[in-house]
Amino acid sequence: MDIGTIVFWLVIIGIPLYVIMIYNGLVAGRNQFKNGFAQIDVQLQRRYELIPNLVETAKGYIKHERETLEAVIAARNQAYNAERAAAARPDSAQAIAALNGAESALGAAMSRLMVVAEAYPELKANETMKGLMEELASTENRVAFARQHFNDSVMEYNNSRERFPNNFVAGPFGFTRAEHLALESAEARQPVKVSFTG
Repeated sequence: MDIGTIVFWLVIIGIPLYVIMIYNGLVAGRNQFKNGFAQIDVQLQRRYELIPNLVETAKGYIKHERETLEAVIAARNQAYNAERAAAARPDSAQAIAALNGAESALGAAMSRLMVVAEAYPELKANETMKGLMEELASTENRVAFARQHFNDSVMEYNNSRERFPNNFVAGPFGFTRAEHLALESAEARQPVKVSFTG
């Protein structure tokens, strides 16, 4: 067999194998960031379950702040719905962008609730409220860690799909750019301040 035939067969066999390796790498990257979102999903669900309990506890003390309480519940419901849509399609840039917006709105509403709650010493001294706030703060930390893992996975996947020659495989096979989960407003980026120490 001459050298030309060997090169011909190496090209004929090598290119498809290389494309298969690239494809499999992109699939692995996409599955990794989807798994990362599943971890966020668990923590956000926990937070969404805590918020109504927090609002219900606060209701007994801050009766004149009904609008604030209703805004928190409305923002929580919007974030919950956006999160469910994103959980169904974590590879959808639109779903992640909607979740980013909803989470920012929820963060702003929770910040307003915390400011209002500061004005009620009896609420600050309430043991149930203290416990809920501690659980919420702990959950926020877990959400932050899960979000960081997800964003790292998204970055690795996006880098992989944009590299040469991977970009020639990514487009035709439908590997679209993934969206980072990042809060939009500076106010919402701040952690919820827990200061319910009697």
